[in-house]
Amino acid sequence: QVQLVESGGGLAQAGGSLRLSCAASGSIIRLNVVDWYRQAPGKQRELVASILSSGSTNYADSVKGRFTISRDNAKKTVYLQMKSLKPEDTAVYYCATGAWGQGTQVTVSS
Repeated sequence: QVQLVESGGGLAQAGGSLRLSCAASGSIIRLNVVDWYRQAPGKQRELVASILSSGSTNYADSVKGRFTISRDNAKKTVYLQMKSLKPEDTAVYYCATGAWGQGTQVTVSS
């Protein structure tokens, strides 16, 4: 069973940066596909970025060029570097790979 723990959320100003981490633990040898999702109040959960075990990545159009997903397989950790943040990036961010983390709040002020 995999457990995921997100961290790194917080308050940022528009134009600022944050880096989220997703640490996996439990009975897993190697992470496969890992996704970052977000959910804003009153909105549906949105897939933000994905990274495959090969290192290939995919991004939602809304974050392309601003967010970068990466992984450290040795640490079983996936990161989401967020730059040029906008107020509309405000949401709870979740990582997922079969299991789900508890989420980390990101709030961007204008």
